[in-house]
Amino acid sequence: MSQFTNVTVNIPANVYFNGGVTSRTVIFADGSKKTLGIMLPGEYEFGTGAPELMEITAGKLDVKLPGESDWKPIVGGQSFNVAGNAKFQLRVQEVTDYVCSFLAE
Repeated sequence: MSQFTNVTVNIPANVYFNGGVTSRTVIFADGSKKTLGIMLPGEYEFGTGAPELMEITAGKLDVKLPGESDWKPIVGGQSFNVAGNAKFQLRVQEVTDYVCSFLAE
């Protein structure tokens, strides 16, 4: 995927971890939402409301998903799913570009 068409973009940025992670919300005609973002190197813990699909479009990180004890390496072109109402940890190794899709429960 290199572009989205017929969408609305919320201009204000979502800024987390003192600017270490930023994103913009994209709303599709059917009402579904995604965020497009950038993560700077660092360690982060996120919480989800709904289940999410995290697509890493560029960069390199390690993820520790809920209930797992091991870190899993992820690079640009790979993705991972996170359950709803859960927390997951990231160790971002280099500037990482991502698309987060919010999935129906």
